[in-house]
Amino acid sequence: MGLFKRGTVWWMSFSVDGRQVRKSTETTDRKQAQRIFDKIKGEVAEGKWFEHLEGEDRTFNDLMDRYMKEHSAVNKAPRSYQRDKVLEKHLRRAFGKMILTEIQPKMIADYKTKRREEGVSPRTINYELILMGHAFNLAMKEWQWVNDNPVMRVRKERVNNIIERWLTLEEEEKLLAASPKWLQEIIIFAIHTGFRQGEILDLKWSQVDFQRRTVTLLEQKNRSVDTLPLNATALGVLQERLRVRSDKTDHVFYSKNFTRIDCCNLIRSFKIAIRNAKIQKLRFHDLRHTFATRLVQNGVDLFAVQKLGRWKSTEMIKRYAHHNPESLRARIEVMDTLRKPVITILSQPQKNRGSRASLRLVTP
Repeated sequence: MGLFKRGTVWWMSFSVDGRQVRKSTETTDRKQAQRIFDKIKGEVAEGKWFEHLEGEDRTFNDLMDRYMKEHSAVNKAPRSYQRDKVLEKHLRRAFGKMILTEIQPKMIADYKTKRREEGVSPRTINYELILMGHAFNLAMKEWQWVNDNPVMRVRKERVNNIIERWLTLEEEEKLLAASPKWLQEIIIFAIHTGFRQGEILDLKWSQVDFQRRTVTLLEQKNRSVDTLPLNATALGVLQERLRVRSDKTDHVFYSKNFTRIDCCNLIRSFKIAIRNAKIQKLRFHDLRHTFATRLVQNGVDLFAVQKLGRWKSTEMIKRYAHHNPESLRARIEVMDTLRKPVITILSQPQKNRGSRASLRLVTP
């Protein structure tokens, strides 16, 4: 038991039923803190002290307000913050007015079931639960609003991480033929760089180095800065864009109004193109899958693909390591370069059984 300081505020530490409790006195005055501590010690000794959690007076809306303001807006990349704003809307609709200490795992499991019935993908449901769980973790470990994180006792949805869709060369030809020129350039650039949609639309000439044949990506999903090489095809797209470069914008790909192309307009045009090309189940993000898949199928090692695509680990690349029989043919034909046994089929008459074929392995 005792008093100690955290910053300028006095805290007290004491045991209740064998459990260590650390609680703020919410004062910077040493004498006042001692009086509060002495009162608590008396209540503990008489068995009259029961911990009052701030979460008993706080709603889920209060939790998300603080989380978004103090954590998401400060510690996350702008795109991640925007994604949190979308995810929290659904959570607030279900739990917003509930008192934090009243939220139980069963309620969260029921929410998960309801979202599934609404047709929401398992991945999106998991993103919502991860956001909710992270907010509860902060409320428990740092803000001391609650003693428990109910999300931790709810299973996540099972997600199929195998990415099955990528663009074949024949489909690419059809898609480009069905696309306007501005969209053709973006599609080709996406396939040959593996850049994400936002990275392409945000790209500015200040990031391009024609002499070194590189592009520097500044604000990424992983918040890192990477300088990446360009192949001849991607460089050709940029050189074509350079011919029509406007002094009204620094964007490489821009709208008719010389502004950043709106992502909704891009996706709308992309969907029209795949419909006209009669291509099934293709998303713009599948162009990034195509980039990784083609590299792997042509023998590029997973570590290099990871670095070029800026994935966190080679484990993530394995999702894109699709192989069709033709891409594997060169590997299996390696066996033909080894010592070649000759298999002959001999017919040997068998007494009272007619004739039976047998295999004899003959090595040269």
